[in-house]
Amino acid sequence: MTSSTTPGLARFNTLQDSAARAALHEVCASSAWGGKLLAQRPYATAEALFLASDAATAELTVEDLAEAMAGHPPIGRPKPGDPTSSREQRGMAGASEELKTEMLELNLAYQEKFGHVFLICATGATGEQMRDAMKARIGNTPEQERGHVRTELGKINRIRLALVVEKVAAEGEGES
Repeated sequence: MTSSTTPGLARFNTLQDSAARAALHEVCASSAWGGKLLAQRPYATAEALFLASDAATAELTVEDLAEAMAGHPPIGRPKPGDPTSSREQRGMAGASEELKTEMLELNLAYQEKFGHVFLICATGATGEQMRDAMKARIGNTPEQERGHVRTELGKINRIRLALVVEKVAAEGEGES
């Protein structure tokens, strides 16, 4: 490791495989993605970790993408008790009942067409922006939509990986 390794990243690099695999699964439910990142430890920098994530995301098969998407709740319905999905979907928290109803209808139509949840990097997006993105993407072919899903998943994975490295660093501070 180089001197550019942060304390949180250094700790992630030294976690037991089972703990690292669990942390990676919280980022992305694809076992193929997590396995690729696990196999490449240690990472010299957070950017190296992000680049490995991008490469692993690009290599996901259709089945791997389905496994990854299964870990994401529909927009407007974060998993109860899950602070990550609630934080990421904060843009829907203050949405009007009309917008929530419209999103439910769009989610159902999208899932019927594509067979999976609508995936978007919702961090920082308003409910209206998410709705407009879904309206724009529902007309895609399955192949076009997989490209969008892969791009959005890559963004989500980067954000969540950064949080994992920060969390690992915070957990390490309490030890002596």
